[in-house]
Amino acid sequence: MLTLVAYDISDHKRLANIAKVCENYGVRVQYSVFECYLDEAEFSEFWQKLVEIIDDNEDRLVAYKIDARSARETLTAGTMVCSERVICYLV
Repeated sequence: MLTLVAYDISDHKRLANIAKVCENYGVRVQYSVFECYLDEAEFSEFWQKLVEIIDDNEDRLVAYKIDARSARETLTAGTMVCSERVICYLV
């Protein structure tokens, strides 16, 4: 399933660690936004790694799971980098 992960991390060290984990699971589409194509087991592992890094009182982490129908209806304009793990729909 396609998952959009976004974060707002207040500490530079935690920010770097979060980005490193996200780069191992998906493709950066904005500075703090990644597209990840993961099955449930992969997503659970990924999410647990992220949750272990953040500070619940200072940071925010969000994941939006996007089903195949919604992914097909996603519109994109401008520059974009795709990888073989991410399904990209261009208009």
